[in-house]
Amino acid sequence: MTSASPTILLLGSDAALLEGLSQSLGALGYSPKVALGIHDSREIGLGDPPLIVVAASALLVDGSAELLRIPLAPGGALVLYHTTGHPSVVLTPTMQRAVLADLALPLERHRLVALVQHVVERAQATGRRLHDNPPEQVAH
Repeated sequence: MTSASPTILLLGSDAALLEGLSQSLGALGYSPKVALGIHDSREIGLGDPPLIVVAASALLVDGSAELLRIPLAPGGALVLYHTTGHPSVVLTPTMQRAVLADLALPLERHRLVALVQHVVERAQATGRRLHDNPPEQVAH
């Protein structure tokens, strides 16, 4: 990983689950941020665009378009989750193209960590910067 740790935005209403994920990702050197609503997540994204947004799939019922408006860092990804006992939602074709994975958390937390590592490595390998760098400063 680079010296600047990638921001991972955790979005949903299950505060206990999000706090546990936040602690796990923080222990691995990432910079997790928690938002309980889409409005808060958009404000966080404008200030520090996350490399990955991990969002509750239940938020899609209220408006998937809002979820897609959260700013991402270059090379960023959207990961959805649903909790055990709650089925995954049916995604529209637009959302199917936008979503990297749909996980059952907390059961698949190890898969989430693997996906985060994969996206970070992919962003580094393609030369995408994790934080604000004007295009003229990016080495080709």
